[in-house]
Amino acid sequence: MKDISVIIPLFNEEESLKELHAWIVKVMAANNYSYEVLFVDDGSKDTSWKVIEELVASDSNVRGIKFRRNYGKSAALQTGFQAANGKVVVTMDADLQDSPEEIPEMRKMIVEEGYDLISGWKKKRYDPITKTLPTKLFNWATRKMSGIYLHDFNCGLKAYRVEVVKSIEVYGEMHRYIPVIAKWSGFNKIGEKEVKHRARKYGYTKFGGIERFIYGFLDLLSIMFVSKFGKKPMHLFGTLGFIMFFIGFGIAISLLYGKLFSPGYYPMTERPRFYYGLLTMTLGTMFFLTGFLAELVARNSANRNSYLIEKEL
Repeated sequence: MKDISVIIPLFNEEESLKELHAWIVKVMAANNYSYEVLFVDDGSKDTSWKVIEELVASDSNVRGIKFRRNYGKSAALQTGFQAANGKVVVTMDADLQDSPEEIPEMRKMIVEEGYDLISGWKKKRYDPITKTLPTKLFNWATRKMSGIYLHDFNCGLKAYRVEVVKSIEVYGEMHRYIPVIAKWSGFNKIGEKEVKHRARKYGYTKFGGIERFIYGFLDLLSIMFVSKFGKKPMHLFGTLGFIMFFIGFGIAISLLYGKLFSPGYYPMTERPRFYYGLLTMTLGTMFFLTGFLAELVARNSANRNSYLIEKEL
């Protein structure tokens, strides 16, 4: 097993790949690490895959995976996690904004200090305010909801103990919440390291636009739900169903009592409470049925990681 696996998800980053590879090789050689560099091409339309093929041919430490279409950063990371063979797994972006010089210290924190995951913190960023302001908002919301007090959940530069990446599942836009997923998978020693952030040298950001923040927030809610009720959805839907059905049943009993024992009582169907009771009992029954269906889905769900890989080197 290698000392380090470096996973680099990319989409249309042909200009930076050779420079990034040379930089990583320099750092690895200086520290005498055994390593592999795994480029995951997320369906690029430029010549990125051709560059990767050249790197694989010239360096036995380089591997490449190419998707048939663009699935997103989470899919690229998940596929890289499955393929990684290093004791420590490092992820970084392909745009040269993350510095490989940070890798040795992050690896040290994993190997010598016993951390499960180290997340980079870009204290000084070179991104437009349209990206930094929403990021601060989501970092604040994630800290409050998860109880993990990191400054920058979405930093692409992270280091993991290999057991972490083999135990978690990342999809949708959940790559930004990997520390949260890791914590709820039982990996509680999560640390942070301040890292240098460089201005983008080539092109523009490729992974999503403003909609990624909307999707990211929805994925955060999904993580919160799945972590608590993913294995036992009936615990949520059954409880809601019981409460609502009980409320509706109580309303029905009170109306029936009034009908039987109160002279001059209005007919039940002429009272608004009758329809409230009917509605809540119906909703309660529907929640029960939803819980049963969710249990069936949870027990028979298909594998999410069915990304179509076109080529692998």
